[in-house]
Amino acid sequence: MFRRLACLAGVVIGVAGLAATADAQVSRCADCHFARPDSPGQNHVFEWDRSLHRRNDVGCESCHGGDASTFESFLAHRDIVPPGLPDSPVSRQNLPRTCGACHAGPFVAFQSSQHYQLLQNGDRDGPTCTTCHGNAAARTLSAKALEGRCGSCHGPGEVAPRAERAQAARVLYEEIAVVRDQLELADSLIRRVDDPARRATLVEAYGQAEVPLIQAIEAGHRFVYDQLNERLGVARTRTGALLARLANPPDSR
Repeated sequence: MFRRLACLAGVVIGVAGLAATADAQVSRCADCHFARPDSPGQNHVFEWDRSLHRRNDVGCESCHGGDASTFESFLAHRDIVPPGLPDSPVSRQNLPRTCGACHAGPFVAFQSSQHYQLLQNGDRDGPTCTTCHGNAAARTLSAKALEGRCGSCHGPGEVAPRAERAQAARVLYEEIAVVRDQLELADSLIRRVDDPARRATLVEAYGQAEVPLIQAIEAGHRFVYDQLNERLGVARTRTGALLARLANPPDSR
């Protein structure tokens, strides 16, 4: 159940979406680049190969375009727009929309942020998806790493206002990690419950705890930390109550 949260981490996925089609499964892009060590973007391909994108059959063509069904270089690259050009789907400015084809929740939330407006106005300091999630690995920064990333603008140099934001973000995301771990524990315990009726009520309680955590993460993509904190508090309370119910099952005598 908790794996549903993985789709909010946010990650860089392409215009065509999370496709489990035959074309995606036989994508030749990475195979060709692996076979030719002199081809460009080797580190990018290596990163992708160990990512959730690869494990979910999200091939290179999903983000970059091109024809993944051929080994012919000209045909494979014919429709690809270089990332340095403004109309590329993986340019800094267009990347949120490209990722949002699959990650709709984070994209909608990010669109209402001041960071997104900076990006759309051409500000090179405006963060985009890869700022926190990497180019192809679909990683989620640790709370400590996030503080460092936020501090590159909202830090002692005060390129952006609110220098205290970086530390506040770290604290909140450390608490998100705690609740996330607690929900994973609850999920594993619920799976062990034999009584179908009791398991059903616990599954419902799990969902009631999971929803505000998802909302907190979405608030994080808007960088609205007061709402994040409020939703996180609800998730923390409900998760604690769920764990208490799991630790104290009703007397079966």
